[in-house]
Amino acid sequence: MVMIFTLVTAVQEKLNEIVDQIKTRREEEKKQKEKEAEEAEKQLFHGTPVTIENFLNWKAKFDAELLEIKKKRMKEEEQAGKNKLSGRQLFETDHNLDTSDIQFLEDAGNNVEVDESLFQEMDDLELEDDDDDPDYNPADRESDLTD
Repeated sequence: MVMIFTLVTAVQEKLNEIVDQIKTRREEEKKQKEKEAEEAEKQLFHGTPVTIENFLNWKAKFDAELLEIKKKRMKEEEQAGKNKLSGRQLFETDHNLDTSDIQFLEDAGNNVEVDESLFQEMDDLELEDDDDDPDYNPADRESDLTD
């Protein structure tokens, strides 16, 4: 009985050691994976260190790319006929635009006639409505003129 107890106890201890080794190995592997993931994440955020030489090289390439894009855009605009002048530039280059609106209206037959006599006879208009003014005093005519 004592011998069996000793053997069973030794086997249990050995099994416990094996289980503990498996647990520690799994924990170490998990820590290692986390560490690798952390390092990979750091590598994503860690780029090339910026020095004056690196920056100047990048700037030269960037400016060349921008210039190329601008040239392409200019060629496309010229081919599409989008090289338009501003209104002021059109007016300064083409003096026929001075009268073009008037000619357009005359050609369309939309002549607007204005009766200037309506604006010349201002005496017929009643411009002074003394009845509407609550502060109006007919006896005090001079004070209204000076205000």
